[in-house]
Amino acid sequence: MSYAFTPLPIPSLPIQGSDQRYPVHRIFCIGRNYAEHAREMGVAPEAGTPMFFCKPADAIVTDGTDVPYPPLTSELHHEVEMVVALGGGGRDIAVARVPELIFGYGVGLDLTRRDLQRQVKAKGHPWDIAKGFDHSAPLSALQPASAAHVDGRTVLRLGVNGTLRQQATLAEMIHDVPAIVAALSTLFELHAGDLVFTGTPSGVAALQRGDELHAELVGVAELRTRIV
Repeated sequence: MSYAFTPLPIPSLPIQGSDQRYPVHRIFCIGRNYAEHAREMGVAPEAGTPMFFCKPADAIVTDGTDVPYPPLTSELHHEVEMVVALGGGGRDIAVARVPELIFGYGVGLDLTRRDLQRQVKAKGHPWDIAKGFDHSAPLSALQPASAAHVDGRTVLRLGVNGTLRQQATLAEMIHDVPAIVAALSTLFELHAGDLVFTGTPSGVAALQRGDELHAELVGVAELRTRIV
């Protein structure tokens, strides 16, 4: 097969303890999955059908690379999240099958142009320009599921310039990982290479150029990056 022009490289993530990299197919995100974050966004927490949105695969920023402050915003917000990387997929996946499909875990930032998000929400428009912009998904290396201990007591946290901004345990999620993946599989056929951002706790706030960020899924993965 020949192409009209040279395809762009496949986005990929490093894997802890391996020279191989994880090729990224798609990025799915769940909104309002921690009750206190939903409240700080001015909405009531809901335990019903999860709300999903997407980011492009090439929005990832890896290997500790600096993150450029995006254009057309004066209110770039951090949202730290556990990220689940799938090693298998399918449609209408049973909740009980989800653990066997998980390749690994990481920690990432769902960067958000909050001022643009407010504008599009007020008009009932999609969130794409607020969530799916270039460099909007900084990510750590992945810890293979076989080497990761992740449960409800696992702590997710983010520090900015040495000050703790966000912290929660995974038990505080409204929808847990099996429920999220199972729900996604009713909407999309999932595949190996799909990433799932699992929601952010309260404490989201604005970032400035020069800020240094340290995100952790404690004992599993960590990410250090800087806004430039």
